[in-house]
Amino acid sequence: MCGISGIVHSENIGRNLFNSIRNLEYRGYDSCGMAMLQQGALDLRKNVGGIDEVNAVEKLDQMQGSIGIAHTRWATHGGVTQENAHPHLSADNKFAIVHNGIISNYQQIRERLQGQGVVFESLTDTEVFVNLLEESYAEFNDLEQAFLAALAQIEGSFSIVMLSAYDPDHLYCVKKESPLLLGLGDGCNYVGSDLNAFLEYTRQAIVLDDGEYVVLGQQDYRIRKLQTRELVEKTVLQIDWDLETSKKGGFSHYMLKEIFDEPQTLRQAMKIPLEQISTIAEMIAGAPHCYLMGVGTTYYVASISQYYFSNLADRYYPALSSDEFSVVSVESGDMVLALSQSGETYDTKTSLEYAQKKGAQTAAVVNVMGSTISMMVDQVIMQGSGPEICVVSTKAALAQTFIMIRVALELGRLKSQFTQKIYEGHQTDLEGFSTLVEQVLNEQSGFVRNIARSTSHVEHWLFLGCGVYYPVATESALKMKEVTYQHAEGMPAGFLKHGTLSMVEPSLHCLFFVPPPEQKNLHDRTLIAMEQVKTRGGTVIGIMFQGDQRAQAAASQAIQLPRVSKLCAPLLQMIIAQMFSYYAALDLGRNIDKPRNLAKSVTVG
Repeated sequence: MCGISGIVHSENIGRNLFNSIRNLEYRGYDSCGMAMLQQGALDLRKNVGGIDEVNAVEKLDQMQGSIGIAHTRWATHGGVTQENAHPHLSADNKFAIVHNGIISNYQQIRERLQGQGVVFESLTDTEVFVNLLEESYAEFNDLEQAFLAALAQIEGSFSIVMLSAYDPDHLYCVKKESPLLLGLGDGCNYVGSDLNAFLEYTRQAIVLDDGEYVVLGQQDYRIRKLQTRELVEKTVLQIDWDLETSKKGGFSHYMLKEIFDEPQTLRQAMKIPLEQISTIAEMIAGAPHCYLMGVGTTYYVASISQYYFSNLADRYYPALSSDEFSVVSVESGDMVLALSQSGETYDTKTSLEYAQKKGAQTAAVVNVMGSTISMMVDQVIMQGSGPEICVVSTKAALAQTFIMIRVALELGRLKSQFTQKIYEGHQTDLEGFSTLVEQVLNEQSGFVRNIARSTSHVEHWLFLGCGVYYPVATESALKMKEVTYQHAEGMPAGFLKHGTLSMVEPSLHCLFFVPPPEQKNLHDRTLIAMEQVKTRGGTVIGIMFQGDQRAQAAASQAIQLPRVSKLCAPLLQMIIAQMFSYYAALDLGRNIDKPRNLAKSVTVG
């Protein structure tokens, strides 16, 4: 996903516009650029690299003007080159645009325009649209009409912001299946692909719906429906995110800072009203079938949740990856519960649309207010984790898992799976968990760092667990892959003896997620697998709980955690695995907050 920002002001905005895309850099960091209108002419500066790297060459923060647009890119159409970076100018230098999404019919339009003599400088679909604008303006001699005429010719999913020398006082914006929000300030207005574009300057926001376009001025804005041109009245939202939660706060990386945010994240998740949790549980209880859905990290959250629903509510609900959900024969009345941190994940949106067409009920847990998924489902839980800047999800994934445990617990209560006393005990465990996490982060970080340093050279890992610790292992392996670029494979511990043992040798390291001893069946199965690796010369590292002498004896190195309830034990191990991956990546010198080839939110297919 890429980041869009635009500002209309009465004063010079160069520094503010630069800061806005710096706050969006986690959405894309291949290249970036800004376009501003100064004395009737468009000043365009862009280049390849991160925000600060480009600024050192192009002096983005020194640009002058009171209206402008900016973009930070994660490449889709066309490689990472200066020509392919945004913004893009029309051939006559009268139009500049920034664009997220995909214009699916751009190749046909490009060929037509080339036949008319238009010369393209980039390989992007975006440059096609900016030249359509020039063509449309020549026909209509009216900027808004030209904007709409050009939009009528393109297909796909997109959000676009246009700046034109023909109107020095307004930006023209449109949203179709790609996020775009307005920020309302005092004598200035903003547009961005998410709240971080303008959170530093205003807490008042308007979420645009699909098929709406905006003419945005310094003190005015007009929102209309794209199809009918009808004016739309919108609710102005007050943003309660704390700006400081999106700053590093003295930590070397956002990833580490966001791991240390997790106690507060858990407290916020615990504050979600019980009525909201119960509503989702009741929807599940009343549905003939229920499916849990996510992709990437959220798929693993759904997989972990699968075990909690089974253990707490005695109900099996399959977890599916959103990109494979179309194989499910969803029927009317079924329930689909989706997980998406951004609320814009393409595969998840597409699968929810498929489920809704089949007549299914839908619900979601998301982190971004006003996101597409939050508005398209029947019920939504806003997890309230605050901005997560690092591309690798830590606190948001933990919060979603915690919320799903709360839903499973409420479903178990509805299904009378336990006594009121047991229910209250589980609630007490959840309420006290944040304090324990705070303690563990403060006490264990140095020890985890030492083990990560001593093993960061390892190129091949197996992450193994039994029961709910299996999807915890797969999620943790994903973190390791994302941030260290080393190979890490998550699998059930019992899977070893069915082929994988052939890989075991001293250079292969196995990280085991060891359950508390009181979970005897899972604990015994895990210990058997650890012994199988150890006796064949493999290196065994265990994340285990204090007092577990059997597990400690089976491990070459051990991370020992304080005893905790069975309900929360898997989450505590997941947090330690996040920290382990962070410190391994730190020792390897990786770009931790912005791993190569990845973006925060994948909003294209």
